[in-house]
Amino acid sequence: MTMQTGTVLRDGVAEAAADVLVGGVQAAGELGLSRSEFARAVQLGIVRAGPRTLGGAARYARAELDRVRSAAGPPEALRERVETVAGAQAAAEVVGVGPSRFTRLARCGHVTPVGYRINRYRAVVWLYLTAELRGFAAREPGMLRGVAPPEDRELMAAGADLRPRKWRGRHVGLLLGRTADPWERAAVLASVLPEDELREAVPDPAERIVLAALAPPPPYGHPQVPAAAAVALRLLEAGTPDEIHWYRTSLDFALTGARDQSKSTGERGPT
Repeated sequence: MTMQTGTVLRDGVAEAAADVLVGGVQAAGELGLSRSEFARAVQLGIVRAGPRTLGGAARYARAELDRVRSAAGPPEALRERVETVAGAQAAAEVVGVGPSRFTRLARCGHVTPVGYRINRYRAVVWLYLTAELRGFAAREPGMLRGVAPPEDRELMAAGADLRPRKWRGRHVGLLLGRTADPWERAAVLASVLPEDELREAVPDPAERIVLAALAPPPPYGHPQVPAAAAVALRLLEAGTPDEIHWYRTSLDFALTGARDQSKSTGERGPT
């Protein structure tokens, strides 16, 4: 009986330890990641955040950190998954091409940025996952040499740059992957619509207040300096009419589910 009691107690201690929540700095240290590497792991869904504090700070369950360590292996393997390079020059070196060719590949949508920085000249510096660049080079060796395909030549002649749109699509997809709540999903989609489009899509002011309250924060690395932040904010907003139409259609669908939820619960907002 004593042994059984001891086993129960040990299991209880283990469960309690697994339920312990730690802050981002401690979680990053336990996974052997820097602050920026940890933020990227959270962004990519590799590490899942637990319940937030009353002040809104993210916390991470010990069990989640154990899961990530078990799945990722040594810290070096996890760091390789979240490693990024900044700008065309560095990305081109990873792929094995010149900066101008890489810029064309990125502008034409063959590689998708994972983040951005705004430099001191208020220019956007795109960030790319090193592992994805290596994967692209291995899959598409023909894209790294020879003449550009006709589709790319047409895009470049038109001055197209798909990097912001491709990044937005990735960003929204990752945010949607973190929640199944229809109001929170609607808020993600609403957050990338221009203000006039949002007012037209959601004429009810009360619903817009809910969506604004649930809107996701700017991504990690979003600048705080007003001039740079103004540049970055343009990256968060859908641009072309067809992109805006896609997000509006998706928002309409999400709001249908959100309103149905409110009818069943009698409350507007996430359950």
